[in-house]
Amino acid sequence: MAHIIVVGNEKGGAGKSTVSMHLATALARLGHKVSALDLDLRQRSLGRYIENRANFDAMAGLGLPTPAFHELPEVDATNLDPGENVYDHRLSAAVAQLEPDADFILIDCPGSHTRLSQVAHSLADTLVTPLNDSFIDFDLLARTDAGGEKILGPSVYSEMVWNARQLRAQAGLKAIDWVVMRNRLGSQRMVNKEKMERALDRLASRIGFRVAPGFSERVIFRELFPRGLTLLDLKDIGVKQLNISNVAARQELRDMIRALELPGVEPDF
Repeated sequence: MAHIIVVGNEKGGAGKSTVSMHLATALARLGHKVSALDLDLRQRSLGRYIENRANFDAMAGLGLPTPAFHELPEVDATNLDPGENVYDHRLSAAVAQLEPDADFILIDCPGSHTRLSQVAHSLADTLVTPLNDSFIDFDLLARTDAGGEKILGPSVYSEMVWNARQLRAQAGLKAIDWVVMRNRLGSQRMVNKEKMERALDRLASRIGFRVAPGFSERVIFRELFPRGLTLLDLKDIGVKQLNISNVAARQELRDMIRALELPGVEPDF
């Protein structure tokens, strides 16, 4: 059975699609069969990223390793029993179709609370939650006191993950490996950054997630999107010498994949 990776966070701007694209492409480059689904049916950032890649690759003739992107299948609502949700069936049908021929299925969730996102979280073997290094984003996981030191209780997104875990337990499925990824880290050592680190460590042991390194804020991610490229494609398009920032970003990607501890994956690139 395919290992299902869900990239989720109910706040926009945390870098979910950038993480999704780099993770899916890295796995494809390592020789794994990767299928991708984008549950943001309106914005479709991941879907457009992969479409951009396919178009650029067709024009350049490079043969870039690329995850296979799939749209959610349509489901005839008239065939559903009373109370059944059409989105549940669209996602479950997509996963059932992809599982036999994929090593990994990556699902990119929207930056909002939707029924599709709820269902996806209950399917996750690995849940990756990119989080900007800010207490504004931390509030999605837990409420804190005015000083940001004392955790008062879990917040809305943590409660949704808890419900997903309960559903998996009831179905006899393996527990979700939840990884919170600190994204867009600044290079300077600041008081707020240290507070975030302490708060995440305390919350991790309390509600059950692991903390992993993510990506720093880099212009290159925005520059690569129109061509559907990732950091791993730079040499393929003729960049012979990576600058210091690109080398550091490539190492961040390697560290991120290693921290996820996905089955059969060693970041050898």
